[in-house]
Amino acid sequence: MNKYRILADYYALCRDEIVHFVALRIADHDAAEDIVQDIFVRLLQSDKLINATTLPALTYTMARNMVADWFRRRRVFEEYEHYIIGTGNDRESMESVISARELMERMERTLARLAPECRETYCLHIYDGMQVSQIVQSTGLPYRAVEYRIGQARHAVRRSLRTAM
Repeated sequence: MNKYRILADYYALCRDEIVHFVALRIADHDAAEDIVQDIFVRLLQSDKLINATTLPALTYTMARNMVADWFRRRRVFEEYEHYIIGTGNDRESMESVISARELMERMERTLARLAPECRETYCLHIYDGMQVSQIVQSTGLPYRAVEYRIGQARHAVRRSLRTAM
C-alpha cells in the first residue's frame, strides 16, 4: 500500500478524532480544523517513511507540537496587544496603532501575492524554521536561488509592513 492510500484511509477514518483532540486543547474548533489540515498537508509532503503502524503516533506528535506552536504565536499576539493598549494614552493614538491581528492579516495577504516559489521558500525558512542549507537539500534548488527567493520575500514583507506603520 502506498503512502497516499495510507494517509487517505487514515484521514477518512480518524480526522474527526484528531480535530477533537486538538480542539480540546485550544478551545477553537476552526483553528483545530486548520491545524489538522496542516498536519495532513505536511504528511503528504513529507519524505519520511509512513506506514499504518507509525502514522497514528506521528500524527498525534505533530498535533501536540502544532498546538504548542499555536499557543506560542497566540501569546506573542496577546503580549503585543497588551503593550499597544498600555502605551495608548488617548483614543486618537489608539486608532492609529495597528493590532497584531491586522499585522498578521497584512502579512498573509503579502505572502499570498508573492510568486509561489518565493512564498514556499520563505515559509519553509520562517514558519518551519529551516536553514538555507536545509531548504537546499529538501528542494534541490541551488543555494544562491534559495537565498535570492528568501531575500525577495523579505523585501516584499518589509515594504508591506512599512506602509502599514
